[in-house]
Amino acid sequence: MTPRSDEPRRDASVSRRGSSRAGRDPERGAEQGGRSGSGLGGISDARAYTPRGRTVRDTPELRRTPGSVGGSGDQGGRSRRTPRTGRSADPFRPALQVLDGGRAGAARTARRTAPTGTGRTVTPRPVRGADVAKPVRRRTPDPAGGPNRTGAGAPARRPTRRPRRPPRLADAHRRLRLGTLLALAMFTTIGIRLVALQVVDAPEYDGGGVGDRLRTVVLPAPRGAIYDRSGAALAQSVEARYVYADPELVEDPARTAAALSPLLGIAPSKLAEEMRKRKRPDGRPSNFEYLARSVEVGTAEKIMDLNLAGIGTGRDERREVPGGDLAANLLGFTSQDRVGLEGIEARYDELLRGVNGEREYEVGKGELAAEIPGGYSRVTPARPGSSLQLTIDRDLQFMVQRILAKRMQEVNGTTGAAVVLDVRTGEVLAQASYPTYDAADWRKYDASDRNDAATSFVVDPGSVHKAIIFGAGLEEGVITPETAWPTPYSIRKGDQTFRDTHNAQGRRLSVAGMLGFSSNVGTIRVADRLGAEKVYEYQLRFGLGRPTGEGVLGEASGRVLKPSEYSGSTYGSVPIGHSVDVTPLQMAAAYAAIANDGTWVQPHLVREIIGPDGKRKPVPAPQTRQVLRPETAAALRTLLEAPVTIEGGTARQAAIKGYRVAGKTGTGSRVVDGRYAPGEVASFIGMDQADDPRYVIAVFAHTPSGGGGDVSAPAFKEMMEFVLAHYRVPATGTAPPKFVVYPR
Repeated sequence: MTPRSDEPRRDASVSRRGSSRAGRDPERGAEQGGRSGSGLGGISDARAYTPRGRTVRDTPELRRTPGSVGGSGDQGGRSRRTPRTGRSADPFRPALQVLDGGRAGAARTARRTAPTGTGRTVTPRPVRGADVAKPVRRRTPDPAGGPNRTGAGAPARRPTRRPRRPPRLADAHRRLRLGTLLALAMFTTIGIRLVALQVVDAPEYDGGGVGDRLRTVVLPAPRGAIYDRSGAALAQSVEARYVYADPELVEDPARTAAALSPLLGIAPSKLAEEMRKRKRPDGRPSNFEYLARSVEVGTAEKIMDLNLAGIGTGRDERREVPGGDLAANLLGFTSQDRVGLEGIEARYDELLRGVNGEREYEVGKGELAAEIPGGYSRVTPARPGSSLQLTIDRDLQFMVQRILAKRMQEVNGTTGAAVVLDVRTGEVLAQASYPTYDAADWRKYDASDRNDAATSFVVDPGSVHKAIIFGAGLEEGVITPETAWPTPYSIRKGDQTFRDTHNAQGRRLSVAGMLGFSSNVGTIRVADRLGAEKVYEYQLRFGLGRPTGEGVLGEASGRVLKPSEYSGSTYGSVPIGHSVDVTPLQMAAAYAAIANDGTWVQPHLVREIIGPDGKRKPVPAPQTRQVLRPETAAALRTLLEAPVTIEGGTARQAAIKGYRVAGKTGTGSRVVDGRYAPGEVASFIGMDQADDPRYVIAVFAHTPSGGGGDVSAPAFKEMMEFVLAHYRVPATGTAPPKFVVYPR
């Protein structure tokens, strides 16, 4: 084997011991020298690297010395170095071996004994910093050229030891595989995360980004119209515009407000405040603030011509009331957002207003703050509201309002109401209030001016209540149309005396005379025969004490006393219409029952519901109930002609030539917060003709200084004359009866 220059040195003590023994016994020394050379090679293999020890070349004992015997092929006593057999190609192995074995490994190897060919052992000294590997078996050549046979002639074998397994990371292939696995794991993790971000979480991140660029515009739902019975519009929505500001884009709020103020009719300070930058509840800046609603289309076009930064317009609607104050107290009005606030607009708001839609679209930022073509856009269509067709007749409503207002102004009246009913169907043909207001500009009026007097005007009805008492008396048989009693001028009930306006001087007074002269004494005597329980029962039958359910929001219920609540004077006040709280509509419905052969029909305002698709749906039929027998109702209608026809009757001003008008006057009081207000409430309720009635009109007027009688009956006459002409109602041609007021 060719010697190598980097052969690690043997331990010095081992070399000296081998040299000494060779000098004493040349033959043995030659054999020993051969084994020594072999041993040197084994140690060299075991110690691949000696970082802290000296090499063989540096050891003086192993250099050329006299008498030293080298191994096989050793010329001139020069020591030979054994090549490093079994050396790993890994350059990091020596260092790893040192770290793994170190001095401990060298010490363990040094303590081992190696057998020789003569049976003697050589105990090598520990080598510092060395690591001893497994010895390599080697044959020692014989000097004569044959095999070296010692002992039994077999070559000497050194003891073997399984090599210590190197650390796992000492293998370059293992490290490469590990690095590859780590790299693959890292890229796999990154890939999974990218897939999650771009596929799974993409909508969330995309939505978050789009959310910052979205604009939302409300698409107003067209509010349903309100029509009269012939289809004429009483209230409707027309196209308009809204004006808005984007505070983030408005460059000069003060200058912009000054330019818009003359067109919108809004103070510049208020407009500038709306343009101020602000945060929405979610923390994002506001990009939309209304400046005005229901702006006319022409005005909106002028605003856009100004080309103001951050100012825009959009489609809107405006509630239009063609008649101005026509049925305003009945119809009510809506808010700026077209939400019903009063009257029918409020009562049927959910039906009329529909459901707003919205449009969301994507816009740019900065100078590109406009809709992005092809960007995100979503439109939720608005659902229009339904329309209502009322029972109101627009022409009749106009005339009733005008007549009522004229009469009220003549006597300086404060509150007035008039109701026209179709007695057969219960339809309200007109329902007027005084004072009234313009529903298109309702903010300019007091709340009291906007009340519907027919359903909120609570009064003591006075003598118009007497028809209920006489009807109950006829129905119960306590009186007949021919009944006549001696009638004194006054009667006392409890601690109160009740007197008549007409003095019969104790003579016999017929039932017709009692109604014609509105006798308090005669009415109280009929109620006494009925009893308090029957009086209360018929009051409820005629619809007093509870709302009619006509359809106006906030209708008053009125109040009637139970018999258990009567006091001594109550037996006298209730029959003549005092200590009773009613509304004009309740009393009109009661007289309509008399006109309709004793059948009470619920007054109602809505005739049909018109869907967005134009389909018509009739409303549920009104409630009805039988109050009087038809013959009783007919007899009562005849008796109610007496106030209009007899000499000195209380309703002579209500007579209409050619028609048998039947009705009753009344004088009561107005109830405000449970107390009587100053002045009096004059009323008249009548029907067009007693023998074949079709219409009932009730007129109530509150006058603080009195004189209501000059309002109600004359107003009724004017209104009924128009009704008869408007609906072309012919006269029956029959003459009214000749009443006997004082039978013998």
